[in-house]
Amino acid sequence: MVSIYAWLGFLLFVFLMLALDLGVFNRKAHVVEMKEALIWSAVWIALALLFTFGIYYFDLEGQGKQKALEFLTGYIIEKSLSIDNLFVFIMLFTFFNVERKYQHKILFWGILGALIMRAVFIFAGVALINKFHWIIYFFGTFLIFTGLRMLTKTRL
Repeated sequence: MVSIYAWLGFLLFVFLMLALDLGVFNRKAHVVEMKEALIWSAVWIALALLFTFGIYYFDLEGQGKQKALEFLTGYIIEKSLSIDNLFVFIMLFTFFNVERKYQHKILFWGILGALIMRAVFIFAGVALINKFHWIIYFFGTFLIFTGLRMLTKTRL
């Protein structure tokens, strides 16, 4: 099992990168051009690859190769699945007429809020399921209900 210090170090690094992103590199609202977006994408991908190498190299659990492959696979899947989010962002920014110079800051805070809310709901859901096993049927029914409702109420 990975030590609590490794997890704390990882979380500290993530929060440091988020603080640098918004507090230093993007302190002033500006239009993010294609070149800048590509550079930042390369930086974040390079950090993920460096992290993958760290998992492989340090081999904390004796399963470095397997764990590195699992992380890299998950990263690639998440990266590819996140492309559909771009279309949602574009639609929302267009609908609300958000100026391009404010889009990065809005995305940053929106994604940070989504991550925090996701963590809260995951931990709350796990706690509820562990305490009341039957609630999983309620959650499933709720998902089916909302899915059907979205299917029948969607207007293009």
